Amino acid sequence: MDLLEYQGKQLFARHGIPVPAGEPARTVDEAIAAANRIGYPCAVKAQVQVGGRGKLGGIKLASDEHQAREHAEAILGMDIKGLTVRELWIEGASQIEAEYYASFVFDRGAKAPLAMLSTRGGMDIEEVSTQTPEAIASLHIDPLLGFQPFHGRRLAFEAAVDADLVAPVGDFLARLYSAFVGEEATLVEVNPLIVTPERTLIALDAKVTLDGNSLYRHPDNAQLRDLSSEDPQERMAKERDLTYVKLDGNIGILGNGAGLVMSTLDVVAQHGGAPANFLDAGGGSKAEAITAAVEVITWDPGVKAVLFNIFGGITRCDEVARGLIAAFEQIKPTIPFVVRLDGTNGEEGRALLAAAALPNVHAASTMDEAAALVVELAK
Repeated sequence: MDLLEYQGKQLFARHGIPVPAGEPARTVDEAIAAANRIGYPCAVKAQVQVGGRGKLGGIKLASDEHQAREHAEAILGMDIKGLTVRELWIEGASQIEAEYYASFVFDRGAKAPLAMLSTRGGMDIEEVSTQTPEAIASLHIDPLLGFQPFHGRRLAFEAAVDADLVAPVGDFLARLYSAFVGEEATLVEVNPLIVTPERTLIALDAKVTLDGNSLYRHPDNAQLRDLSSEDPQERMAKERDLTYVKLDGNIGILGNGAGLVMSTLDVVAQHGGAPANFLDAGGGSKAEAITAAVEVITWDPGVKAVLFNIFGGITRCDEVARGLIAAFEQIKPTIPFVVRLDGTNGEEGRALLAAAALPNVHAASTMDEAAALVVELAK
């Protein structure tokens, strides 16, 4: 789950990470009131879950109330890379002597957090990583050992941090790692991490991605979820406890088990089809889950045909058949369905579907046969 900038800063503050004073605002009047309380000059910052806001006019500096109003009116409702700005962050202006970059990201390949530090922070850090990667110091952290003072010193020396900032940078990184672990994040990034004329460090921006699977342990963080930024179909699936990812094709896919669903996507593609989604109903799927899955898949108007590929282990094929029958009674889908049921209670499931004689439902005995048929029906 990605956080907005100000939400990330509030999370940072809980871990003792210095951030500028600021207030969120959803209207122009709220923005002006916040700016007057904070004082001028102040920054008016668009709150969207995407980078590059400054280059696109989403961050403006206001020296007085007139400018603050002008900027708030211009930024609210702005489209930034396909996202509409519905919220602002009004922040006191900062004096900047230097801009650094600092982050922790979970490296799945190494199965460990990766720390990164650079003295060349700012809007173009992506160019630094591709053109001069040696300017970014990096280090994997043993999860059992945690972030230690010598990690901070090593990163600071390798990044060529000024001598008087080596200790403060190490302390900042330790606090950032505390936030990374304590909040069960997969990414915490500060760009820029500014050095003030007083030689202090402040997180001028915050990019945070939390592990959605851990939110039940962090109810406060779960409330930060921005529903307006989520795909409505993916949100519908999440509300029904379904594992769903929207794709760009026109063939709806449902299976039980991530491996089977991924195999189904591949076989459909091999037959020239384009999957519209990944939907794993999970092992042991009950009729209610199947009904909910049909609702989610058919909600997409671009879906022209649906493939049910079920191999019953702990999932009972008769339960899947009952769910499909119930879905047709409740939702009455008009697009064709291809159903392959095999495994536990497979004969019972196929018998139930045959007896129900659902309109536009086609049976297939193998995954390859089902894929070929659904691709043809989707044309």
